[in-house]
Amino acid sequence: MPKNSDILEYEGSIVEVLPNQTFKVKLKESEHIITAYTGGKMRQNRIRLVAGDIVKIEMSPYDLQKGRITYRL
Repeated sequence: MPKNSDILEYEGSIVEVLPNQTFKVKLKESEHIITAYTGGKMRQNRIRLVAGDIVKIEMSPYDLQKGRITYRL
């Protein structure tokens, strides 16, 4: 079974910027607010995110309160 088969992807907008490249993100579909951090190439290439940016989020089905930002739209 592939490792990425159980990852959920959502779109959302950044509501609040927190320290250490973490953000409060409001999901587009369900209007929930989760805590997300920048991951992988976003952190490596120092891509800046500000409140109001639309982002793509990956979440684990086991913890629906945290996510990883993978793309800025």
